[in-house]
Amino acid sequence: MKLSTKGRYAVTAMMDLAINDRNGPVTLAEISSCQGISLSYLEQLFAKLRKARLVEGVRGPGGGYRLGKPSNSISVAEIILAVDETIDSTQCQGAEDCQSGDRCMTHKLWEDLSVRLYEFLNGITLSDFIKRPEVKRISVQQNSTSNRINKMFQPVARAS
Repeated sequence: MKLSTKGRYAVTAMMDLAINDRNGPVTLAEISSCQGISLSYLEQLFAKLRKARLVEGVRGPGGGYRLGKPSNSISVAEIILAVDETIDSTQCQGAEDCQSGDRCMTHKLWEDLSVRLYEFLNGITLSDFIKRPEVKRISVQQNSTSNRINKMFQPVARAS
């Protein structure tokens, strides 16, 4: 099974949101800048994530997105499924017609892999993952880089 860009980007964006959620709503532009994901692609993903109630939008000045529920109750599998990805390793997507309309001899192997993969991804929450030291280190590095870039584009205050 190969996870598509859609699933990878959705998980990455949700992790960024979870890491920065304590500071208030996060804009898609901020996620785009930090993660290198196009803004239009994020808009598409967040429409699906919002529909699944994994995120909620905050309008007005200082608005953006925040998690729709606590990070310890959002699994990686839930995010992937919310953006219309499947966690299915079978060639036939479970239809059992993989070999000229019949079930292939390795179908059960791929089906079992799909179940284990789902269980693995469902057992990891955003909270679990953002607590990992390597994730914290990379997050600090990304935020530091993003802050430097943002400062470069802010207007310079002139003394009167």
